[in-house]
Amino acid sequence: MRFLYTAGVRLYGFGIRVASLFLPKAKKWIAGRTNWSSHLPNTQGKEVVWFHCASLGEFDQGLPLMAKIKEEHPEIFLLVTFFSPSGFEHYQKRDHQADYVCYLPLDTPKNAHRFIQHFSPSKSFFVKYEFWGNYILQAKATGSKIYNVSGLFRPKQRFFKWHGGFFRSILQQFDHFFVQNESSKELLASIGIKNVTISGDSRFDRVLENREKAKDNSLIEEFKGNDELVIIGSSWPADEAILTPWINSTEQKILIAPHQVDDKHIEQIFSGLTRKTERYTEIESAPKPDTEVLILDTIGHLASAYKYGAIAYVGGGFSGSLHNILEPAVFGLPVIFGPKHSRFPEAQAFIDGGFGFSVATTAEFEVAFKSIKDDFDSISSNEQQFVESNVGASRLIFDNTFNNHD
Repeated sequence: MRFLYTAGVRLYGFGIRVASLFLPKAKKWIAGRTNWSSHLPNTQGKEVVWFHCASLGEFDQGLPLMAKIKEEHPEIFLLVTFFSPSGFEHYQKRDHQADYVCYLPLDTPKNAHRFIQHFSPSKSFFVKYEFWGNYILQAKATGSKIYNVSGLFRPKQRFFKWHGGFFRSILQQFDHFFVQNESSKELLASIGIKNVTISGDSRFDRVLENREKAKDNSLIEEFKGNDELVIIGSSWPADEAILTPWINSTEQKILIAPHQVDDKHIEQIFSGLTRKTERYTEIESAPKPDTEVLILDTIGHLASAYKYGAIAYVGGGFSGSLHNILEPAVFGLPVIFGPKHSRFPEAQAFIDGGFGFSVATTAEFEVAFKSIKDDFDSISSNEQQFVESNVGASRLIFDNTFNNHD
């Protein structure tokens, strides 16, 4: 079965190479892994701890634990790998302490052997739900402790299918799973895995740190003035399609921070708006006094910008890739989002708590917005209490992987 898995991985790699002739993202995926072994740092005599993150979101989940490791054990060499270019290209915008960051080479036995033999990690952390079989087997064979951080499992995953025997055997290599919820623990128990702790989502730790470190932004602050600011964060065209009619009809000041900030997308947003709108990057010294809508066409400013908001809409909920709703929530902004959020348990928790609102149309958005306005203080207070009550995952994981097990 491992042979078939590796054959599938090789076929995937071939497909990426073909796609790289046409797609910029695939080209970056290939370029980032070219001659990878010639760039590896010398870690001889150092204890290496390895974190693998699929992309930037998983990196954010791992960051609080990484910080605790460095705080308690500054001598440790912290290795971070990414699968996706979006993670590798933007991790520098985070406050991190990684000693070496690279793409994870394609998961073949040869690559895994060379990579693991070079670094010999004492501990390997796989964040959330990306598991690469050859790397995990090789790490286990060399004596590395293997952990899953902020794990999230669903019945449709292949681990729980009749044909998922090899993938179940990969999970059995793990020393411990730190999962986000009870359903994940129950699913793992159903395939005989009992070394599981419900730790919650370490992103709660991350956003609480972000709130304390949020940077001031004089341009956004001046744009807001004394008005109530609605922030539309990480929006995609499908989100903007239902929001544009409301934006054009309301008197609220709006900050739009689209996920894609290329000129074509920004112009597309402009073309649908009838209110006075400015681009953040074109403001010379201060927003114009009559500006009603500000487009934040930058990367890296949104998380801190939420501190100026009152209510947030977070994008990605029309494609099933909901962006981080914890970022506005930590500042007490009730959150509205699209209808496809089943892969994000925090979204349902927000809905159940009365501070998250799922909408699919402009009319539903308007109803949700009015509901928030009518009871804003109570909703915002309950939301902040919920976020603060869910911190602590990183400390729990650290204590159980460094203080108790070794």
